[in-house]
Amino acid sequence: MILFACAVARELGPWTGRTDVEPLVTGVGPVEAAAAVSGALARGRYALVVNAGIAGAFEGAARIGDGVVVADETFELGLEDGRALALPDGERAVTTAASDRTLVRRMTERGFPAVRGITVARVTASEATAERLVRSGAQVESMEGFAVLRACERAGVAAVELRGISNRVGARDRSGWDFEAGIAGLTRAVEALFAVVDALKRTPA
Repeated sequence: MILFACAVARELGPWTGRTDVEPLVTGVGPVEAAAAVSGALARGRYALVVNAGIAGAFEGAARIGDGVVVADETFELGLEDGRALALPDGERAVTTAASDRTLVRRMTERGFPAVRGITVARVTASEATAERLVRSGAQVESMEGFAVLRACERAGVAAVELRGISNRVGARDRSGWDFEAGIAGLTRAVEALFAVVDALKRTPA
């Protein structure tokens, strides 16, 4: 069974008609996403978790309407100046989680770019913040990606994050926000992913 996790119902699309897909609307933001997916993983057994939704792209990373696969996702957890938290006894904060490498590779073979994501709890609305996040290596911005991938890592379940690009990250009056274009890009990515998953099922072990 595949757990198909989206922040809002309009991102679920037609794929929930598959008999091997269980839809989950997590709610918006990293806390809601982590809680919802962790709860689902505690209650059921899944071969794969797909985190699908719209996202913003930083300048030059992708175009509005593109579909992308997120290879790895980071979360800002540290000091305001960018330094890491000073934790006792050598403890380290986990700030990166990754999609399943095989699925990322198969998606890139089908023409979908693999990008680096950053999860935020407050949508970027200024050029200054966008420039700062770009310097950290971010290419797309979401509000749930890290939370879902990290919950799956902790549960030992394979996961992959797909995004349809709905806007340019930065000043909102110049973002070109287009929800439907983002959904169109997401649709193409999800269709490709399920083609990959079905092909892998037919491949002898």
